[in-house]
Amino acid sequence: MTGKLYLCATPIGNLNDMTFRVLETLKEADLIAAEDTRNSIKLLNHFEIHTPMTSYHEYNKVEKAEYLIGQMQQGKNVALITDAGTPAISDPGEVLVAMCQKAGITVTSLPGPAACITALTLSGLPTRRFCFEGFLPSEKKEKKAVLEELAQESRTMILYEAPHHLVRTLEELLEVLGDRQISICRELTKKFETVFPTTLRGALEHYAENEPRGEYVLVIRGKSFAEKREEEKESWQQLSIAEHMAHYESQGIARKEAMKLVAKDRGVSKREIYQELL
Repeated sequence: MTGKLYLCATPIGNLNDMTFRVLETLKEADLIAAEDTRNSIKLLNHFEIHTPMTSYHEYNKVEKAEYLIGQMQQGKNVALITDAGTPAISDPGEVLVAMCQKAGITVTSLPGPAACITALTLSGLPTRRFCFEGFLPSEKKEKKAVLEELAQESRTMILYEAPHHLVRTLEELLEVLGDRQISICRELTKKFETVFPTTLRGALEHYAENEPRGEYVLVIRGKSFAEKREEEKESWQQLSIAEHMAHYESQGIARKEAMKLVAKDRGVSKREIYQELL
């Protein structure tokens, strides 16, 4: 009988956030795969868990995944944990999950702490629609492309950042997104948990005088539909009415319907468009 992979969420700060189900699974599993065994042994010792442990991290994620799959194919159950939070979110666990699915191995997730969701709920920003970006790419061209996409994003955005990169990231966000509302969260669920609601510009002023410490979650307000609509309207104004009409007619749209679309884009009546075209 084939074993299973259990994705076990572990505390992001407060150890009391560990769930009974995760504790039971870690104790009963045949093997625990941990991102950093030196860090995870402290957690296991605290809860008196003596299950054998092996490393699974960014630098061995493919070869070790093959080993773990082999163990599960032999009937062993494997519990995957990350340093903190839910495995497979900004984490090499996503590779193991994908490989397990291809191998026909059952994967189940044990819900628990996730820094991105914790920060979102504390941010005071809209939560109905949001997107998670994780850490921005380190490669310059890729980062520029991602930032340009985020500049048009209408959903609340969630990013992770390390203290030594925080100021640079805030500068890049301000340059590309403009000054936006942001909630900067750190030390989540810990004694000195802080949520700092401000703006990108205000954040830079703050960290010019206060050295960033700890891991950060940035929650940023998306562009409003009104702002997007105004920008689109301004971009259409760069075209003449004839050019604007040609844009739609070149797509095979009938002239009468094209006039309606042009009028809507420009925020004017169809009659005004008709008069301009006479």
